[in-house]
Amino acid sequence: MKKCYIILSIILYFTAMSEKSESQEKLKYYDLTSVEANVINNKGTEAPFIGKFTKSTEKGTYICKKCGAALYYSADKFQSDCGWPSFDNEIKGAVNRFPDADGMRTEIECANCGAHLGHVFTGEHLTAKNVRHCVNSVSLDFVPAQLENGRYGTAVFAGGCFWGVEYFLQKAPGVISVTSGYTGGHVKNPSYREVCTGNTGHAEAVKIVYNPDKTSYDKLLKLFMEIHDPTQVGGQGPDIGDQYRSEIFYLNDDQKTIAEKDINILKAKGLKIATAITKATEFYQAEAYHQDYYFNNGKVPYCHAYNKRF
Repeated sequence: MKKCYIILSIILYFTAMSEKSESQEKLKYYDLTSVEANVINNKGTEAPFIGKFTKSTEKGTYICKKCGAALYYSADKFQSDCGWPSFDNEIKGAVNRFPDADGMRTEIECANCGAHLGHVFTGEHLTAKNVRHCVNSVSLDFVPAQLENGRYGTAVFAGGCFWGVEYFLQKAPGVISVTSGYTGGHVKNPSYREVCTGNTGHAEAVKIVYNPDKTSYDKLLKLFMEIHDPTQVGGQGPDIGDQYRSEIFYLNDDQKTIAEKDINILKAKGLKIATAITKATEFYQAEAYHQDYYFNNGKVPYCHAYNKRF
């Protein structure tokens, strides 16, 4: 009886450790474009008034582009007319300050990865807090949710109409937000009408932000592969066109490796997978009426459904 108890304890221990390792994903830094790397790694500065977050008023949390750490809340953002996003407070412990090389300014960096954010100024009396974090837009990403201090994972998938992909992934445990948008093409800031022509190169896609303590990229990828038909070429269900293609947009080599592994598993089962694996480029958020579409309209997806494949 004692021996059986010891064996059972060992089994339960390793089961618990396995579950813990699966849920607590070790996030790697995300790849940067040359423009982003010049600012984030080389301490450069983007030109004023061109950043996509300079005049943004959407509610949520601004996170580090390089590592996904939560940095600023939209509630602390204000219009300073300086040409860059301005905040009068940071999330506690998220930002470090260092004397700038010019000996006159104070540089601010992501406390988690050291990404260059910009500079902080005091004494300008622009807000009651009398502080201005002047941040480069390219150093930031945005999540339409209130996040606690910590790092968060991001994934980008395309698998037909983004309404259906959004619907199933929003309901997945550990997922914080799912944003519908366009990516993979050559047209900047495309509209839905433009993407529907099939001439922009963009796919209807979703950007998922998740808690790595509650889920993982691999789990979300497998769910994505099970809610659409990865064998269909040039469309999904009745939606035909290049904008409805199946594609995984990886943000770093870890995600690429996981995607290749999972697709090879499905191919080994005899499935003719059409899903492409592509390095992520700029993701453009779709128009407001596309967000939370099925939840707002009380309908259900017409060409997406759950089918066990793994």
